[in-house]
Amino acid sequence: MTGAPLFERMALIGIGLIGSSIAQTARQRGLVKEIAISTRSPATLQRAEELELGDFYSVDAAQAVDGADLVILCVPVGANEAVAKWISPVLKTGAILTDVGSTKQSVVDQVSPHVPKGVHFIPGHPIAGTEQSGPDAGFPTLFDQRWCILTPPAGTDQTALEKLSAFWQECGSNVDLMDPKHHDLVLAIVSHLPHLIAYNIVGTADDLETVTKSQVIKYSASGFRDFTRLAASDPTMWRDVCLNNKEAILEMLSRFSEDLSAMQRAIRWGDGDTLFDLFTRTRGIRRSIIEAGQETDVPDFGRHVADTRQDD
Repeated sequence: MTGAPLFERMALIGIGLIGSSIAQTARQRGLVKEIAISTRSPATLQRAEELELGDFYSVDAAQAVDGADLVILCVPVGANEAVAKWISPVLKTGAILTDVGSTKQSVVDQVSPHVPKGVHFIPGHPIAGTEQSGPDAGFPTLFDQRWCILTPPAGTDQTALEKLSAFWQECGSNVDLMDPKHHDLVLAIVSHLPHLIAYNIVGTADDLETVTKSQVIKYSASGFRDFTRLAASDPTMWRDVCLNNKEAILEMLSRFSEDLSAMQRAIRWGDGDTLFDLFTRTRGIRRSIIEAGQETDVPDFGRHVADTRQDD
């Protein structure tokens, strides 16, 4: 980016993978003049300082937010309400308050009551990440060619929305607008359900008595490995996602259970045509994802690309 920064002071509350990546991207691309970082863990805060992710560091979120014209909540969705109460008294008039959570209706419900008049609250969700967590996991190209969904409430100031959209676009993201409840349904199927299935399959393998754990690990490259990538994600984050997007997740789990039962019947009765049709249709979805630029057509599902980015 050339010219003046979009924001004078950005406050990041929480400094895990996403917060760290935002800090690095904003710094590298000149999007903000000053970065303030807050997290409740002194050890994590010290590590963020060692990595030089910001200019100001405090375990007191209110101190970090004071004077900021962009505030991004990068905490698990279950912690948003407590943080909103904490920082509410010092939020600057005209500031933009946003988040990065994987659920949106719960964020709207929990944060909105604590947003002072004159502060522009625009929930957001950058759809990017890896299975790694913590400030060391971030890298400045995490958001390149990914989507960021914003769910602005009715009556949102258009100038503030355009400015936040410009911020995410400068971070490398494509920006889309969506209703919070619709967002939660979409993410329940494309993100939440796959993670839950992965957690469950890995848990099933761990519980097996007839197949040893060493055999599971030894032969994991046959498919199990790709489930373990999702199942390695942050347990706190995914616990909060389940609790805060319960209705949408339960609906998608119900649909998945029905489809799984249909597959079970097809296998039981030797219905090869049904199985072939399903596998052909789903293979086409995979090809569409590659064509949309959201993945690479390589055997390791493009994981080496993220590894290369982190090394840059």
